[in-house]
Amino acid sequence: MVSQRSESFIIEQSLPRARLDSFLRARFPEVSRGTIQRLIEGGHIRVNGRTVKATHVPRAGDLVSIIWPEARPAEAQPEDIPLDILYEDSDLLVLNKAPGIVVHPAAGNESGTLVNALLHYCGGELSGIGGVARPGILHRLDKDTSGCLVVAKNDNTHLRLAEQFAGRDVMKIYDAILCGEFRTPRGDIREPIARHPTQRKRMAIVKGGRQAWTSYEVVERFRGATLVRAQLHTGRTHQIRVHFQHLGFPIVGDDTYGKKQNARVREQTKCITPRQMLHAAVLGFTHPRTEKSVQFQAPWPEDFAEAIEALRSGEGSKKMRK
Repeated sequence: MVSQRSESFIIEQSLPRARLDSFLRARFPEVSRGTIQRLIEGGHIRVNGRTVKATHVPRAGDLVSIIWPEARPAEAQPEDIPLDILYEDSDLLVLNKAPGIVVHPAAGNESGTLVNALLHYCGGELSGIGGVARPGILHRLDKDTSGCLVVAKNDNTHLRLAEQFAGRDVMKIYDAILCGEFRTPRGDIREPIARHPTQRKRMAIVKGGRQAWTSYEVVERFRGATLVRAQLHTGRTHQIRVHFQHLGFPIVGDDTYGKKQNARVREQTKCITPRQMLHAAVLGFTHPRTEKSVQFQAPWPEDFAEAIEALRSGEGSKKMRK
């Protein structure tokens, strides 16, 4: 069990349009808005020593006090699922997540998730802030996205890393294979992202959506496809997938955001992939205990490497030179 802990902080800048629950959700992105609202309603979150509503407007100088409740036993069951561990110490571990595995349990995916594997591997050594469904989980990768993912073993590590994610102080670099021959060697995509107005399982470029920034560099071009390395400066849902779709070059294997383009790639290159070709290649952050900058690299999984080799065997492969 993780013992109850509390923390306090002073709001440095007035936020005239922000509700307290929205403000805290941005400060603690690993905690769901529903959880924050329940903590406010239960008096676990106070402003200047008083209970308030979730709609309270934070102001500069306000003292916010939070009592994090004791973590309940995880409902997910431990399962002996292999993990590819890139690094581990007493505070955290960094994984190379395999494609096809869901990060945390949800309806229809109660078992076989990364959380089930972590519960088996770590036993009780996982932070409880994410709740019973997401112990230790700070961020997530889509089921079909592979690569670097950091997991917190205790609450202090969880909170300190969450601050870095919220402050955009975490380096997140992805390798992606795009449909089509992308000609611009490098650049930035700055387009706002929000839930698709009619297709609720998809995201889209939406005026008034949340700011999103992706920078990219072409690594290698093939006949009908392009390998790029992209850096996330923000962390919106499906950000890389949506941004490159917006440019007209969706990710190979991603029929959700590029069905027509993927059909063209399969016909043109004969390269058929089992999933979206998106891999979290590099993850860097400041270690919460040592305060030293650390950086981890995850090698491509077999299917990604095979896709690259299949494309290289076609006509016109060309590596980019910096």
